[in-house]
Amino acid sequence: MFTILLFAGVVIVAYIFRCFVVIGKKCTSKVKLHGKTVIVTGSNTGIGKTTAIDLAKRGARVILACRSKQRGEAALQEIKRESGSNQVVFMQLDLGSLKSVRSFAETFLKSEPRLDILINNAGVLMHGRTEDGFELMFGVNHLGHFLLTNLLLERLKECGPSRIVNVSSLAQNFGKIDFNCLNSHKALRLGTSFTQMFQIYSDSKLCNVLFTYELAKRLQGTNVTCYSLHPGDEGSVPCPTLCQSTLWKKLVTPCPYHYVSGNIKSNCTYPPETQQCIFVLCGVHRFFVHNSETIHATVLNPVGP
Repeated sequence: MFTILLFAGVVIVAYIFRCFVVIGKKCTSKVKLHGKTVIVTGSNTGIGKTTAIDLAKRGARVILACRSKQRGEAALQEIKRESGSNQVVFMQLDLGSLKSVRSFAETFLKSEPRLDILINNAGVLMHGRTEDGFELMFGVNHLGHFLLTNLLLERLKECGPSRIVNVSSLAQNFGKIDFNCLNSHKALRLGTSFTQMFQIYSDSKLCNVLFTYELAKRLQGTNVTCYSLHPGDEGSVPCPTLCQSTLWKKLVTPCPYHYVSGNIKSNCTYPPETQQCIFVLCGVHRFFVHNSETIHATVLNPVGP
C-alpha cells in the first residue's frame, strides 16, 4: 500500500510540476491588433517566431527581421500557414552589421507607413566580431538594436501609442560595463572561456536594460512606452553545445522566472509557446484603453475584450 501511495504521490507531483513549471502559463488576452504594424527581430526561430505567429493571429502586420534570407523566408511561409494571415513580410536584417541595420531601416521607412510595436528579440551567445569590429554579443545583442530603435523612433512617435520591447535576460543581474575595455577593444570584456563568454553575454543583457531605462526617461511625455523583459531559457539562442545539452536545460530551465523589469508576474520557462506570452502582454497591454504608464517598469493586466 505504501508503495502504491508513494508512486501516486510522485505521479501527482510530476504532473503539477509539468503543468505549472515546464509548460507554464498561456497568454489569455484577446486584444486584436488590426491596422497595427509590428517588427520582430530574430523571428525565424524560437520565441521570436512563436511571438510573430501570435501577433499575426491578432491581425497585426508583422515584419520578420532576420539575418538569414533562407531561414527567414522558410519561417515566413510557416508563420503565414500557422496564423492564417497574409500580412506577414520578411525583411533581411543583420544586427552584426551597422550598414545592414541602416539599410533595413531605410527600406522599412520607405515601404511601411506605420510602426506600432518594435520587439528587439534577436540575440547570440557566442564569440566573434561584428562586421564593424565590435565584440559579437555586444554588437548584436545591444548595438544593433540600439541603432535600429533610434532610426525608427520618429515613426514610432508618429504612430503612438506605440511600444518598444527589449528582450533582456535574468543574466543582466551578473553584468557590468567596463568602459575602459569598451574604448580600447570595442568589447565589454575579454576572454574565451565559457565563464567569460557567459559574463560577456550578461554584460550585453545589462546594456539592454540600461538602454530601456534611459529611453523610457527620454520618451516621457510621448506616446511611446518601453519595456525590458526576461522570457526564460528556451535554447534557440545560438550558443555552444553545452547550452544545448539536456543536462544544461535540466539545470537552468525548470525554474520559473518572475522578471520583467517591473511587476508583471508570468511563469515563463523554455517552451516558446509559454515564453511568447510575455512578449505579447508587453505589446498589447492597454493598447486601446490609455497609455498613461510611460515608465517601462509599470505593467499591469492585459486588456480583454
